[in-house]
Amino acid sequence: MTNLPLENFTYTTKKHERSLIAKLFPSLHFYTRFVTIILRSSMKARRGEYGDKQWGDSSQAVLHYLEDIGVHIRISGLEHLEKTTGPCVIIGNHMSFIETLILPAIILPRRVTFVVKQSLVEYPVFKHIMLSRNPIAVSRTNPRQDLKVVLEEGVKRLEDGMSVVVFPQSTRSHVFDASKMSSIGVKLAKRAGVPLVPLALRTDTLKNGPLIKDFGRIDCNRPIRLAFDTPAEVEGRGNEEVQLINSFIERKLQEWETETVPW
Repeated sequence: MTNLPLENFTYTTKKHERSLIAKLFPSLHFYTRFVTIILRSSMKARRGEYGDKQWGDSSQAVLHYLEDIGVHIRISGLEHLEKTTGPCVIIGNHMSFIETLILPAIILPRRVTFVVKQSLVEYPVFKHIMLSRNPIAVSRTNPRQDLKVVLEEGVKRLEDGMSVVVFPQSTRSHVFDASKMSSIGVKLAKRAGVPLVPLALRTDTLKNGPLIKDFGRIDCNRPIRLAFDTPAEVEGRGNEEVQLINSFIERKLQEWETETVPW
């Protein structure tokens, strides 16, 4: 179970006073601290000193940095994640880089890794962190080859007791389109014989950057929301499970549509 303080398996940001610089320059304040932790983590990873604990600690620090500048975060449904006693495939929509940053703080100490785009393991500095986490890297340009890689490498991770997070969309989007969600995560769960856990998320707090897409302005008026749903075993071809995941995501996004920062 996560080290974050929970109430009824839910984590919610507590109201607190922001510093003057956080109020005036939230994005600058966040990125200054974020870059520092990335540099330190990268150095540890290059020395082989960046394990699960260090990953979880840095992920939790990033989560709190977001809260420090006024971003409201709520994570719910963690009781569903607890229902899986072994490894599982966590399948969700993909809005921004934020989910990759904060999910370790939520999922650890359960061993976990991600299916990521190849460019994430090629970024200067950041690549050392990602490579230390034993990710499954895909091209996002060759669906047939990506499926082969995910099934082969994903089964290996799951057989080793490591859960796998999959974002089946072809690209990140602030607007959810169920037709863009592939069945790659469901197929992996079926192949490995493990349950899948649906994940709905809203992280459009982070806007696309003008130069680097992953690093844009942070809109503190857009709260971050993550919700897990009941684990499911894949039966048949998995069509029902794909629909189950998409319906859950659509329902939660509609529920969150009008939510604003509660202070």
